[in-house]
Amino acid sequence: MNTYKPEIAELLLQVEKSYPKSLYTSTDFDEFSYHLKQVLGETVSTATLKRLWGYVNDSHAPRSQTLDVLSRYIGYADFKEFRTWLKTSVTYNSSFFSTKQILSEDLQPEAEVEIGWAPNRYLRLRHRGGGLFEVKEARQSKLLTGDCFEVVSFLMGQPLFLPYVERDGQRLSPFIAGRNGGLTLLNRITNG
Repeated sequence: MNTYKPEIAELLLQVEKSYPKSLYTSTDFDEFSYHLKQVLGETVSTATLKRLWGYVNDSHAPRSQTLDVLSRYIGYADFKEFRTWLKTSVTYNSSFFSTKQILSEDLQPEAEVEIGWAPNRYLRLRHRGGGLFEVKEARQSKLLTGDCFEVVSFLMGQPLFLPYVERDGQRLSPFIAGRNGGLTLLNRITNG
């Protein structure tokens, strides 16, 4: 059963999204066990639910009957059907997609690019060559004028992941711009 750990984690996440209350206390698990009995006519013990959610430490693998009940709770015939859905869902699988993009390798040194993301973040960047960019203008951003970072490409509608930000000669932690919703503005201002 250990080979199903990612699938079980996703199952629990989907159950939490479907159940209107939180699952944090012993009472929460008692209520959820009762709720399952009322809704499905099937019983999953409070102790089993606590083990599954990690409320108590236990190394026992969940029984397939338990996973089947939770799968039925979120609308699947059983855990096998839920796993099949996971494998075919576009939400959870890799795919090719089309979007506006700017590749660093297509920019000459001194070329300028502007990017933005919600709610009102804006950066004007100057390409220094080799995929290295310097922030020339920053509005409502944690990145500041003068900060530098490396990036291979900018993709409209996708978050911008930066492995580091260099500020005043020091490397800062990784940074993500547009975590929710991705980049909403992406333009080449000058070709350099």
